[in-house]
Amino acid sequence: MVQAFATAVHQSGSVTGAVRSELGELPEWNLDDLYPGMESEAFRKDFDACVPAAAKFEAAYKGKLGEALEDGTLARAVADYEKLEEDLGRIISFAGLMYAGDSSDPVRAKFYGDVQEMLTRAGSHLLFFSLELNKLDADTVDSAMNKDAALAHYRPWITDLRLDRPYQLDDKLEQLFLEKAATGRSAFNRLFDETMSSLRFEVNGEYLAIEPTLNLLQDKRGETRKNASDALAKTFKDNLRLFTLITNTLSKDKHIGDAWRGFDDVADSRHLANRVERPVVDALVSAVEDAFPRIAHRYYAMKAKWMGMEELNHWDRNAPLPEGSSRTIRWDEARKTVLDAYSGFATEMADIAEDFFEKNWIDAPVRPGKSPGAFAHPTVPSAHPYVLLNYQGKPRDVMTLAHELGHGVHQVLAGNQGPLMASTPLTLAETASVFGEMLTFRSLLDQTVTKEERKAMLAAKVEDMINTVVRQIAFYLFERQVHMQRREGELTSEQIGEIWMDVQARSLGPAVKLGDGYETFWTYIPHFIHSPFYVYAYAFGDCLVNSLYAVYQNSETGFQEKYFDMLRAGGTKHHSELLAPFGLDASDPSFWNKGLSVIDGMIDELEQLETA
Repeated sequence: MVQAFATAVHQSGSVTGAVRSELGELPEWNLDDLYPGMESEAFRKDFDACVPAAAKFEAAYKGKLGEALEDGTLARAVADYEKLEEDLGRIISFAGLMYAGDSSDPVRAKFYGDVQEMLTRAGSHLLFFSLELNKLDADTVDSAMNKDAALAHYRPWITDLRLDRPYQLDDKLEQLFLEKAATGRSAFNRLFDETMSSLRFEVNGEYLAIEPTLNLLQDKRGETRKNASDALAKTFKDNLRLFTLITNTLSKDKHIGDAWRGFDDVADSRHLANRVERPVVDALVSAVEDAFPRIAHRYYAMKAKWMGMEELNHWDRNAPLPEGSSRTIRWDEARKTVLDAYSGFATEMADIAEDFFEKNWIDAPVRPGKSPGAFAHPTVPSAHPYVLLNYQGKPRDVMTLAHELGHGVHQVLAGNQGPLMASTPLTLAETASVFGEMLTFRSLLDQTVTKEERKAMLAAKVEDMINTVVRQIAFYLFERQVHMQRREGELTSEQIGEIWMDVQARSLGPAVKLGDGYETFWTYIPHFIHSPFYVYAYAFGDCLVNSLYAVYQNSETGFQEKYFDMLRAGGTKHHSELLAPFGLDASDPSFWNKGLSVIDGMIDELEQLETA
């Protein structure tokens, strides 16, 4: 459903206030904590100062970090660099959120593009710093950190930075890569976003944007689900040449960068960014692939039986169960559900999450031109995160709210680490979000009274976990094949569709019929465009949380304190250090099977409920 809405607008076009609808009063974010508007004096002042400040920093320190190390001023140089990163981060966060609010608006699109270009110019002056810092003798830097507390504060960041050293290019090449990104990778990212937000899908005579169309795949009526699926396929097919071009271009761009830097595997650069070892990811992928039959295949065969079908059509995969509730969940109920679940775990967690509601840090309504999906953006530590949703009152929307607020709580707590060390690698960034979902699910499950209610809750959770684990690993396998085959030459739309269908069939199993048109559904997944190989982080987080939650259930005291310590650490510790207090080790191949066994157990219970 595309809701009618009226917005209060600053001179900037920044959305504030709330939208009244059948879902209740849906909040719209207030970006004033970043800037009061695109044309505001505060924004213009900071924007105009960025490039000169970066140039001044370059003049002060370029070629002189060795001297700074010797005379004890390196800590000040890092602090100055951190301040510039904070200033730039505030500006690009504001521009990005404005753009996400309506990427079809040409004024916002130009604003976002202008900010990206400024960021590239400023970044070209700052690029030398990390490169030159990595050229300093590691032992000498370590010795200096042992003597200087101010420099030692940045030890995790400096240590982390060294992991990039083997893949660094010379300064001129690094600058070229940076500056060309604006007309290369970033430009194709923007083309994808603006194209996807402008697409309309005709369902029963009504032209819908992608989010409400995808939402119809969860409709109670099979005919509506089919019509939505057909509409998606038709519009994707009409734009298939463009999406194929974008995919081929970005895959080739990545291959060029990987080859110059010396990465062997197509996903190695992502593993490095995630600070996770390839064997750990390979073990996760292998464990999930082995589990396809006993999880996805088994569950969808059960669901087909519940739906009275021999096999599910692809548009039935996320259909509600016949006995499931089809009521619309109002916003105030969703808010209470998540905050109550968070409060049951720790009042601190609920208090932080409540700020998002009370202070307009959430943008919830569906609007034309708004970015699809959902995200939590950390912005900068001197401000706070913002959450984007497309809330439509489905049970999955409540879980999405719990998920994104988990990110938000994590980002608030990690903010104390400062701009250089607050960011958490994607693998662990998904831990807090999935844990928030699990708390919400368990709280709701405990409130069920009848067998039918419990079955509906368990089935919904199993489907979410299949989407998070099985589907995301299938996405990862799809990406791997696309990027590997692209190295041999351009791929046609048909070839990409064949890879998609093969991987989807293997992961979903024989109980799901992949009909005509489904071969185009790879086109709308934004992670393939914005963050290649990002997707395995969801499976990593889900399996990890399953194990983490088991520790929580079996612990008597102290779990919450250790959990918050993990979140506060931000990017200052490796996953092995963060998980050690809980007795967990992601490098142990059996670790992943422990997480997958939780999904197995839920499907077992569903089978038992059927025979009870």
